[in-house]
Amino acid sequence: MTERREILRADVLAKVPHGFLTGIGHSGEPDPEVIAAGAQLVLLDQVHSPTALAVDAPFAADARPQADAMATSTPGLVLGIRTADCAPVLLADREAGVVGAAHAGWRGAHFGVIEAVVRKMEELGANRAKIAAAIGPAIAQENYEVGWDFCEQFEERHQQFFTRGKPGKWQFDLPGYVTWRLESMKLGAVESLGCDTYADETRFHSYRRATHRGEANDGRQYSLIALPE
Repeated sequence: MTERREILRADVLAKVPHGFLTGIGHSGEPDPEVIAAGAQLVLLDQVHSPTALAVDAPFAADARPQADAMATSTPGLVLGIRTADCAPVLLADREAGVVGAAHAGWRGAHFGVIEAVVRKMEELGANRAKIAAAIGPAIAQENYEVGWDFCEQFEERHQQFFTRGKPGKWQFDLPGYVTWRLESMKLGAVESLGCDTYADETRFHSYRRATHRGEANDGRQYSLIALPE
């Protein structure tokens, strides 16, 4: 079946096969050939953890390890991340021939999933100063309302990612926070696409939007990356 999801690209990954796929109107796993001809799709059992793995082959659907990021230097693989408000992060050191992908919700990002995938890429030969990273569609700050129990899990230095909302509520800037953590590692380039999953209901699934409306909240979109040929 021909894959017809819209594919968004990041400028910093222009020479790397990749794409942030839209999700509305589609179900099931994407065709990895929309990114790389003849490639195999690698997916994880995502659990909002800070765990990153090095992968060299796809996993059976019933044997996917629990982790939220992965890296590879193996040609012929497409790394895939599923999201529906959390931030998908795609990374590449094209010169070293290493790519990575991470599922960065607030919990995973806060406890180190971004740093973990960069370290895993370095173990495979990447140079962090040459890694380009792109943040795909995620919930924007104006639509990410949180309470004090959420805020108190962060440090004072993270105040810049919160603004006051309604009484007793704050708005959290997840894309900004993920960008900051990436930039703190002194990567070669970082780009955020600035697409809001909550607001753009014609293109993206949003767990929070669906929950607010009392709708099914199991829809997801995929972000994919592979090594250049």
